[in-house]
Amino acid sequence: MQVFQNCSHFKRHSKICLKIIALRRGMGCEAGSLAPPVQRTATAGGRCDENMRPSLTAGRRDMVSFRNSDLNPAMRCLRIPFQQGAVFMNAKFFPWRALVVAWVCLGATGAAVASEATCPNLLQHRFDRLQDEKPQSLCQYSGRVVLVVNTASFCGFTSQYEGLEALNAKYQARGLVVLGFPSNDFGRQEPGSNQAIAEFCENTFGVKFPMFSKTSVVGPGTNPLYQQLAERTGERPQWNFHKYLIARDGKTVRSYGSRVEPKDPGLLKDIEKFLSTK
Repeated sequence: MQVFQNCSHFKRHSKICLKIIALRRGMGCEAGSLAPPVQRTATAGGRCDENMRPSLTAGRRDMVSFRNSDLNPAMRCLRIPFQQGAVFMNAKFFPWRALVVAWVCLGATGAAVASEATCPNLLQHRFDRLQDEKPQSLCQYSGRVVLVVNTASFCGFTSQYEGLEALNAKYQARGLVVLGFPSNDFGRQEPGSNQAIAEFCENTFGVKFPMFSKTSVVGPGTNPLYQQLAERTGERPQWNFHKYLIARDGKTVRSYGSRVEPKDPGLLKDIEKFLSTK
């Protein structure tokens, strides 16, 4: 039995596969690949294995087969693992079913993630969440006003955490989100681990806005988001708690120095302006 672990051959025979790839990329999955957990399987003779039938056995993963007579004979079987209790579809592999399958296999939750087609280029990045280091796509903030801040735990501006949390809580319902990026670039004022930073932020300031793993915001190791922000504004962070305000369109960006506090009238005016623009 021949098993194809990626989509390099399969995609030449089906637009459906290309749609799934596009959806995966929008979700931040590895480009050009459907596996794991998806595999295309066919017998050596090019016929689908007639024994590939969905079964449901408690405590194990099961496989579902789909057929598409329009595909190359060697690629007709698509096997996708499902968890127990999933709804099985074993009819012909129509495009709408392809999207459903992709959605289920990607482990989508109630929080929708914007695809590349609608996600601004500036937000097409993934960063590990601070608390558990699980990858997060910034595309989930597409259409919102985003305040990006590089933070540090032992800085003279660290007290701004309190104002940033208040800002996020006040305007969250209207579409603002504050994103924190801890960095040790300035004065080595963020030396701790991600876990230590997360505990400090929660225990000291009750921070609830999204924060990501420690990163570099200046220098050779600057992460791609901060590279783009610097290019858009012509300004790079000079110290901790520099702020970038991104409009809903993901194109308009304003820059504010570290001394600009979260309650600064000019910053608040710009936030109000960006929030009022749909």
